[in-house]
Amino acid sequence: MTAAQSMTILILLLTIGMFLWGRWRHDMVALAALLACVLCGVIDPAIAFNGFGHPAVITVACVLVLSAGLQSSGAVDVLARHAMPKHAGLMLSMGVLVGMGAFLSGFMNNVGALALLMPVALQLANRLEVPPGRILMPLAFGTILGGMTTMIGTPPNLIVSGFRAQQSSSGFAMFDFTPVGLTVALTGCVFVVLAWRLVPARKQAGTEGFETGAYLTEARVTENSKIADKRLVDIEHEFDDSGAQIVGLIRNDVKINAPSGGRVIRAGDILVLEAEVDSLGAVLSALGLELEESVTVDKPVKSEQQDVEQLSAGQAKNNESEPAGKNSTAQKAQDNKSSSSEDIVLIELVVRPESSLQGRSATSIMLRSRYSLNLLAVSRDGGRSKSRLRNFRMQAGDLLLMQGTRESVLEFANDYGCVPLAKRELNIPDKRQAVLAGIIMFFAVAGAAFGLLPAAISFALGVLASMVFKTVPARSVYAAIDWPVIVLLAALIPVAGAMEATGAAALIASLLMEYVARGNAVVALAMVLIITMFLSDLMNNAATAAVMCPIAISAALALNVNADSFLMAVAIGASCAFLTPIGHQNNTLILGPGGFKFGDYWRLGLPLELLVVFVATPLLLLFWPL
Repeated sequence: MTAAQSMTILILLLTIGMFLWGRWRHDMVALAALLACVLCGVIDPAIAFNGFGHPAVITVACVLVLSAGLQSSGAVDVLARHAMPKHAGLMLSMGVLVGMGAFLSGFMNNVGALALLMPVALQLANRLEVPPGRILMPLAFGTILGGMTTMIGTPPNLIVSGFRAQQSSSGFAMFDFTPVGLTVALTGCVFVVLAWRLVPARKQAGTEGFETGAYLTEARVTENSKIADKRLVDIEHEFDDSGAQIVGLIRNDVKINAPSGGRVIRAGDILVLEAEVDSLGAVLSALGLELEESVTVDKPVKSEQQDVEQLSAGQAKNNESEPAGKNSTAQKAQDNKSSSSEDIVLIELVVRPESSLQGRSATSIMLRSRYSLNLLAVSRDGGRSKSRLRNFRMQAGDLLLMQGTRESVLEFANDYGCVPLAKRELNIPDKRQAVLAGIIMFFAVAGAAFGLLPAAISFALGVLASMVFKTVPARSVYAAIDWPVIVLLAALIPVAGAMEATGAAALIASLLMEYVARGNAVVALAMVLIITMFLSDLMNNAATAAVMCPIAISAALALNVNADSFLMAVAIGASCAFLTPIGHQNNTLILGPGGFKFGDYWRLGLPLELLVVFVATPLLLLFWPL
């Protein structure tokens, strides 16, 4: 083993370890691996950032933009509305939903496909009186499976195609993945629909499950109250130990939603408090408040649309501090956002894996001053958090119960990459835009599929057309790109190249062939598939593909067999992360809405992965003979 091989393998092991640890974001780990290779002399500094111009990276970015066009134009909403049966039973409805998710995932970002169909799944669960997780998990798995059917279905397929291009004259074509991928996807989708009972029947993590407080109570500020003539921001600490929250302010019979921290509390004001029964008396006594009226919180009243949105008179406590010097103009702007209780809704949002909310709190994003919204509760891993929500740091998969006007909630969800779980009205700003978005995607796919243009060029032209025809507004193009994934791919492609150039990949492959596969090509193929699936369950699937492709190619060369078979095994394995909520973004996305715990996924995921191995291995040998 040479020094370069030793250094490359050490960096690779450390990189995988950091991916598994999860302390840093995947793009940070990938960039650290790239720079480590450069500093150790494994990668020439002159080519260190060539990955950012790699066709696979460009194609991934372009597909994300085109997917955003399909979403924002309403094209997918039209499909969902017309394809879903209105009064069918569970099996048929779930089969259509999962099949639709798999189909969409073959041509657009699979996280976006799941996000669009999640409200449909929750409505279906409510109609059929089934725990939502038992529909959400099959849907999530279906959208993951659908990604393996085309080259653009998921980033690992594009990475695999890129590695193939380095070994031969060209990469894989658009539908080269279809014979094996489609068969595996169909088999897997049928299985998850039939085996939905394997999903744990967790309690719905819906609005009623949040238990945001036993009472919403109105308390009047007396002349002798210790908080009279003080600003809201200055009295918040009085509530720290009690667990109570100020959730609104009534002055002169006018309710102010999300009052600013600089507002001064006056005698005669009515505070709307959220508090547990046991702590309510102590709060009123300590602060000199008189009980005005108490309303037991049972089930929130449903709106006329029978939405997940629900009416509430409560407001969440002030989530940020404002300077004392706020002028009256700002105060009026705040008051103008006040609404009657009929205008206020409760809407659940789930934090997407790529959301900028991760690691941030309601205070740090100035939730109230910017959006006039209240964060009433958070669900994580099936648990509920009711106190000190303003400082609660959010994570991917968290379920947030937000209160405010519908427009404000949806604006916030759009700005921070959250998925509203309430029923959405069909909103197509212009039907022409929906048709144009579909046509643009069709021609971009066709251009790549028929070899008229390289994939990166074909999809880049699609992005340009989307901007020209405004199916994706020019200002939204860069926001549609998942930049951490782009950095991850661009950083790991040179690292994977170093594994090949130094012979580290060949060394790892020879050890595996000698001590595990023992020279049997079929066993080696199955082993590459299984190892890729295992790694994909624990770390980002794109990173898994980038790590495994050089090893797969080296294994094929060592056995003197067709490398395409092994690359396809990597593509299939990287798209089969079903055991954990961290293996794929779609698994993370359903964590909160389904009320799942970390260990819930393997019950359906493990038999599904075993099924994939048994189905995919002979198919690989059939369509990509050794």
